Amino acid sequence: MPELDITFQPSPNFNDRKADVSLLVLHYTGMETGQAALERMCNPAAEVSAHYMVWEDGRIVQLVGEDKRAWHAGVSSWRGQTDLNSRSIGLEIVNGGHDWPLEDGTLPPYPDVQIKAVIDLCQGILERWPIPQTGIVGHSDIAPERKDDPGEHFPWHRLADAGVGLWPERAASDALNLIGRGLGRSDKGEAVSRLQGLLLGIGYKIKQDGVFGTSMEAVIRAFQRRWVPDQISGSADLGTLRVIAAVHELYANQN
Repeated sequence: MPELDITFQPSPNFNDRKADVSLLVLHYTGMETGQAALERMCNPAAEVSAHYMVWEDGRIVQLVGEDKRAWHAGVSSWRGQTDLNSRSIGLEIVNGGHDWPLEDGTLPPYPDVQIKAVIDLCQGILERWPIPQTGIVGHSDIAPERKDDPGEHFPWHRLADAGVGLWPERAASDALNLIGRGLGRSDKGEAVSRLQGLLLGIGYKIKQDGVFGTSMEAVIRAFQRRWVPDQISGSADLGTLRVIAAVHELYANQN
């Protein structure tokens, strides 16, 4: 493992864990500057923090010890578990995201040096803690109705290539017997229920009630941000359905 450029700036915003570590949660800061995000995470009144923050130039700041419970996940769920602050290590990656786009409206890129630092940091964390590959998530995965980060511009595939998280090699499966236009808002029935079962199997919080409502639309959009970043519609078109089936198969093989 390379030696990382880590400085310590302790945040007062932490407490004791109530569960074992099983997740690694990636965020973007979503603020105008990294300094503003750092100051907020060190402000007791804000009641928010993360274990690490990674600057655009690859510098890393540690705010909370890995053995402590940082306050970054909020109300969230993954694979049926809650209180994810107790179960996770949280990384804030300096990026304005959807709240601070570039002048042309596009999302600000993640510099290569920053992503390399994120990968190196994650690899070290995975060596220290028994976090499964299925437990490496974005904030939008665990809180799809509230959060969009780290965004569709985050290079999840690069992390997977480095052994941090998973990426499907193919996007086809017979699990859904795919025909027609796909599934979308207000659809009901067995096909919707089967799709909900696949999303539950991956880890998303969703009711398996056979109804494609607003909550399911938010989950589909979160899935697309991570796995189908060029198709963020909230509708489960045939391409998205194939990727959902492939990711479900990939995750099932990890268990």
